Amino acid sequence: MKIVIQRCSRASVTVEGQVTGEIGTGLMVLVGVTQEDTEKDAKFLADKVAGLRIFEDEDGKMNRSVLEIGGKVLSISQFTLYGDARKGRRPSFIAAARPEQAIGLYEAFNEAVKAHGLEVQTGVFGADMQVELVNSGPVTILLDSRE
Repeated sequence: MKIVIQRCSRASVTVEGQVTGEIGTGLMVLVGVTQEDTEKDAKFLADKVAGLRIFEDEDGKMNRSVLEIGGKVLSISQFTLYGDARKGRRPSFIAAARPEQAIGLYEAFNEAVKAHGLEVQTGVFGADMQVELVNSGPVTILLDSRE
């Protein structure tokens, strides 16, 4: 499982003209699932999201988690994180999990984040989504449960 974590001052996702998820200060997380992933991968990355110290403390150092600052999480499914563009000009998505597997793990990730006491807003799995983000910092962290 791969995730892209972006610290934000605000973020939202819209599907067919309707806002399905919106947060203020917190983390926007793009979530990609591969065929070998399990709920263990989802929980591992959810724990990282909840505890990652990428918000500034009173001394201006990145020393606080989204939990500590009272932030929220916007979670968006993103199979293209497993796009392989090393050959040719069109990415291959063979490594991405099929939707019937990926949706369950994406939901397991979201539930594991919620279990930490965080509010989680989401996009719509498999939908064509319009994502808006004001990346604060900018701070962007890439995590892979297999690396």
